[in-house]
Amino acid sequence: MSKHIPVAPDLRLSPAPKMAIVVSRFNTNITGGLKNGSLEWLEERGITDVDVYDAPGAFELPLLAQRLAKSGKYEGVICLGCVIKGDTAHFEFISLGATIGIMQAQLATEVPIAFGILTTYTEQQAVDRSRKDAENKGREAAAACVESVAFLRNVPART
Repeated sequence: MSKHIPVAPDLRLSPAPKMAIVVSRFNTNITGGLKNGSLEWLEERGITDVDVYDAPGAFELPLLAQRLAKSGKYEGVICLGCVIKGDTAHFEFISLGATIGIMQAQLATEVPIAFGILTTYTEQQAVDRSRKDAENKGREAAAACVESVAFLRNVPART
């Protein structure tokens, strides 16, 4: 038997989930655009109970997201950040740490934690992905998180 779970852009959940967004303070000109895109996508779908938290940087996002997920207050957590390649290996370490950390936090808590961290080679690439348009990666992170919430609501864990 096939079961259809609506996906973005038509997804509407009832009741609307309580969500958290955690935003890195590095590259705020970029992460602000991602945050606005996430909030806009959520509001378009009637999801307005959203708490927004600041994070020092992308590397700290997994820990903060995991704590929010474990709190039981949120059905989903959206992580937003931006890491732009520089002249050293710092980019690789931060990007990999944030990626693996978010994946591990999501699996450990069984709460959707969206990866909305831009990992770009140039600032212009980041600007292009954080603009106020349909291609905004903050919008995509919100959509992925809410789609995951919808899936988990429809496929309960075996106890």
